[in-house]
Amino acid sequence: MARLAEQSSALQVRMGRNMLRIRLLALLAGMLWMSASSAAALSVQVEPPNWWIGMVEPELQLMLHGEGIAQLQAQIDDPGVQLLRTQRTTNPNYLFLDLAISADAQPGAFALSLIDPAGATAARIDYSLQAREPGSRERHGFGPADAIYLLVPDRFANGDPGNDSVAGLKEGADRSNPGGRHGGDLAGMRAGLDYLADMGFTQLWPTPLLINDQPSYSYHGYAATDLYRIDPRFGSNQDYRDFVEAAAERGIGVIQDIVLNHIGSEHAWMRDLPAPDWINHGGEFSPTTHMRTTLQDPYAAASDRRAFSDGWFVSAMPDLNQRHPLLATYLIQNTLWWIEYAGIRGIREDTYSYADPEFLARWSQRVMAEYPHFSIVGEEWSRNPLVVSHWQAGNRSGDQRSATGAMMDFPLYYELIESLNQPQSWEGGLTRLYQALVNDRLYPSPQRMVLFEGNHDTARLFSLLQEDPGKLRAAVVYLLTMPRTPQWFYGTEILMTSPTQRDDGLVRADFPGGWAGDPRNAFSGAGLSDSQAQTQAWVRRLLRWRREQPAVHQGSLTHFVPQAGVYVYFRHDQQQLVMVALNRSGEPQEIDLKRFSDLLGDRRSGREIGSDQALQWSTSLQLPVDAAWVIEVD
Repeated sequence: MARLAEQSSALQVRMGRNMLRIRLLALLAGMLWMSASSAAALSVQVEPPNWWIGMVEPELQLMLHGEGIAQLQAQIDDPGVQLLRTQRTTNPNYLFLDLAISADAQPGAFALSLIDPAGATAARIDYSLQAREPGSRERHGFGPADAIYLLVPDRFANGDPGNDSVAGLKEGADRSNPGGRHGGDLAGMRAGLDYLADMGFTQLWPTPLLINDQPSYSYHGYAATDLYRIDPRFGSNQDYRDFVEAAAERGIGVIQDIVLNHIGSEHAWMRDLPAPDWINHGGEFSPTTHMRTTLQDPYAAASDRRAFSDGWFVSAMPDLNQRHPLLATYLIQNTLWWIEYAGIRGIREDTYSYADPEFLARWSQRVMAEYPHFSIVGEEWSRNPLVVSHWQAGNRSGDQRSATGAMMDFPLYYELIESLNQPQSWEGGLTRLYQALVNDRLYPSPQRMVLFEGNHDTARLFSLLQEDPGKLRAAVVYLLTMPRTPQWFYGTEILMTSPTQRDDGLVRADFPGGWAGDPRNAFSGAGLSDSQAQTQAWVRRLLRWRREQPAVHQGSLTHFVPQAGVYVYFRHDQQQLVMVALNRSGEPQEIDLKRFSDLLGDRRSGREIGSDQALQWSTSLQLPVDAAWVIEVD
């Protein structure tokens, strides 16, 4: 009995130990399950948020961001997608995956799994590959047959007062503050499309619409805090797509304003930099010199070139280091994503020369390889045609890498304003405009240069021209009849004014009628003064006429040396002859038409477009004071 009791006691001990082991194993299993479950809930941000099959470049790089994500290994379960390589930086919270999308890949989602060191699945991502819209690659951009309308979305029209201030974003609406947000949005822009189409504009360039969650001055859009998201105070990403589609239905293409040089200081990167050299100067503010000539100057010191390119605009705009290969790819793919996602027809690239030149070449080449009929215009704010022409595709400066087809024509803009404000003389006044065109020899495609009468960074045209209606008419006629792609700034058609010294908030004033209760309405014409209404109607006639004129779009230019304060030039092709006459002499002028007989021949009549007046002549033509005539010769 004692032996049996002994055996029974030993059995109970063993059973107790086994039960303890079972409990421990169960507890461990539970802990492992909890660990796996917790890891599966790991928050992972993936950019780009989706991609497309059938792109010319089959490789795609994904940026993944999540706590401690660099220790994980990626696995892809899809026969059409291959993981080529995984790249890491010194920041453990980032993972970069290089993928190859085969020509046989199908639209849909593929599984991207992240595996922890123990072999458990820490996260699973269903990444979407979509089919491209039919004709996406063949989309056409903008050119000299177009007329571009530039507007500041926050200041154009408020179509949805409910999004003026958005919970969680730092700055709300305050229309009384010239430097604050006023509430304009995509809904207001969409409501204004019929007005723009009726005026005769064929392209629309809004200043940036991406979210700028900055504490102040967030309305202008040039300090993005998320490169894949439309600012909710303007609307949603889908609202933007719908707006682009609505514009296309009215014959208007949309040009997206893209910033490659910098971001906003409140961007999430600034709280968790993907790499120490992601931002120039180690993420610490160091101002740029703005010395654009250093990039072409054969004598410039290398340190001065770096000071220009690597410096920040202001402390609120961290300067991106596009020499970092992962960042360069990120920015290129971001541009391609917006083109494909939103259906835009062109890009205006801000602060063009401030980005790394090697990167700019690669960026522009990639965009044009994917969309060979697309259009890019760069902003190089220089009065020097040599500096500006350096960036145009096919330039004559010896650097053939750029694929950017157009640049903003700042040199001719300044000549236009200053020549109209000068007394007429042998070397001043209109003679300056005549002589300035010799610089077209520097541009591979002068007709693709975008000539503007003003923009969001310049004083208003009517104010710069001393509120002189005659000068304004001359400037508008010149803008619309030169071998250029013309760009208009919202409100010039109704004589909006501003201080002549830079004052961004007042230059970017609200467009009348864009807000409920406005006493004047430029959309309907209600409340406009006679001079405003007449100017608007005159601009409309010119733009609608220009829209259908191949000689102005593609024809040759022949101009004659200004005499007695009168500048005459012709746009012509084999079917059409357009004569432009600008009289800035201060008095009526009779011009001898024999001087132009090589072009006029025996033609003796025509129609002046701005006034819709029929003209007859024999050997001379009478020009009234301040004439800015566009004559379609019969």
